Amino acid sequence: MAERDRLQLVIIIGSVRKGRFGPVVADWLASRAGRRHDFDVDIIDLATAWLPDVMSADRDALRPRAVQDLAPWLGAADAFVVVTPEYNQSFPAALKNAIDWYDEEWHAKPVAFVSYGGASSGLTAVAQLRQVFADVHAVTVRETVSFHNYWSSFGADGLPLAREECDEAACKMFDRLGWWARALRRARAEEPYRLPG
Repeated sequence: MAERDRLQLVIIIGSVRKGRFGPVVADWLASRAGRRHDFDVDIIDLATAWLPDVMSADRDALRPRAVQDLAPWLGAADAFVVVTPEYNQSFPAALKNAIDWYDEEWHAKPVAFVSYGGASSGLTAVAQLRQVFADVHAVTVRETVSFHNYWSSFGADGLPLAREECDEAACKMFDRLGWWARALRRARAEEPYRLPG
C-alpha cells in the first residue's frame, strides 16, 4: 500500500485514574494495529494531555493551549479507537471532557471501541459513547473488543490470556474501521462535511 493511502489511526486512552489499566490495553491494541499494512498508529493518553475541565460559555473564546496542542493530532486522524473502562455504568468524565472540547476534528470519521470492566465488560460505557459520538457527527462501528473481568484477562506480559480470540476480535474491528475510514476520507475529499444550516 502506498504511503499516501495509509490511514492515520489514533488510539485514545480514556481513563486518567491512578493505577488505571487502560495503557496495558492500548499497548496491546497498538501492537496489533502495527502489524497491519493500512494503519499508522498514534496513542493519545488523556492523563498526559492535561485538557482543562472548565470551558467558556463563549463559543468564540480562545481555546486553552493544551486544547490547541491536541487539536492537530485529532484533526489529522482518519479513524479513532477509544479505550474505555466502565465507571458506575458509564464512561470516564475525562473522556467526555475530551470529546466536548473538539468539534470538526470528529466530523465524518469512524470510531471503534475497546472496553474493559467487570461483569459487563465495559459495554454499558460503549453504548453511551455511541450516542455521544453520533452527536458530534462521528460514525461508530459495530465491531468492538471487550474484556470481562479484565484483571484476570491479561497475563504478566501485558497480553490477553485468550490471545487468539482477542486477536481475531481486534482484526475484525480493524477491518471494519479501515473500510469506514477509507470510505469517509474519500467522501470528505470529494465534498467537505458541513453541518446543516
